[in-house]
Amino acid sequence: MFGDVKAIYFDLDDTLCGYWDASKAAMRTAFAHHPATGVDVEEMVKAWAKAFRGFSSEVKSSHWYPIYLRNGGTSRLEQMRRMLDELGQPNLDLAKRLSDAYGMMRDENLALFPDAIPVLEKLYDKFPLGLITNGPADIQRQEIASLKIGHWFQHFYIEGEVGFGKPDMEIFRRAESAVGCKPHEVLMIGNSYGHDIRPAIEAGWRTIWIRRASDVAPSVDGSAKVEEIPVGGPSPDAEVGDLLSILTLLGTA
Repeated sequence: MFGDVKAIYFDLDDTLCGYWDASKAAMRTAFAHHPATGVDVEEMVKAWAKAFRGFSSEVKSSHWYPIYLRNGGTSRLEQMRRMLDELGQPNLDLAKRLSDAYGMMRDENLALFPDAIPVLEKLYDKFPLGLITNGPADIQRQEIASLKIGHWFQHFYIEGEVGFGKPDMEIFRRAESAVGCKPHEVLMIGNSYGHDIRPAIEAGWRTIWIRRASDVAPSVDGSAKVEEIPVGGPSPDAEVGDLLSILTLLGTA
């Protein structure tokens, strides 16, 4: 199925590492250590989620975007400030303590999925490998350093460094050009249909959609559903529940 593939790009968060698991654990620890007055941890989580849904919907189309690209701490602080406003307790000092605690604990909790290193070890000598990941430049570089995975990749396309991210077609074209391959010779492996899979398909790449049970953002509400292919949307070449399955598909197991 993937005999023509000559280069592979991975998404990072919730593809190679459990970002949302780390986020949820860090959030609850930060909220427990720095509580809002008369509000329990779960109420703070709900307020954070509501504030996040609002902030994330506007950040890329507002003055916040260039700030977000350069420095994740500034937008993280704004997120905490909005959460406290949502609770009716505006308090910039508390927002700063929460932001710092959350950022530190998220990094401490971040871990690779157990199947990540065995897969990278198998693929490293066979294909040029790259990362295409959204997020602030400093946060994404910190994740790569904390996870100690930078040496596995020859190419890095980070939203905060490039100035735009997935699903912008230009990031796929630049990544494709870097490996000197034709579109159908490049494989994208990611957890997001909308950001990783669909745009890669539209770029003419091969695609493997990894779907993990842990891939649930803390910002979802009770009505949220697991991401599915929209009606009429193109299908990936394969769907898997773990990275090891990729080795079988590539004939490298």
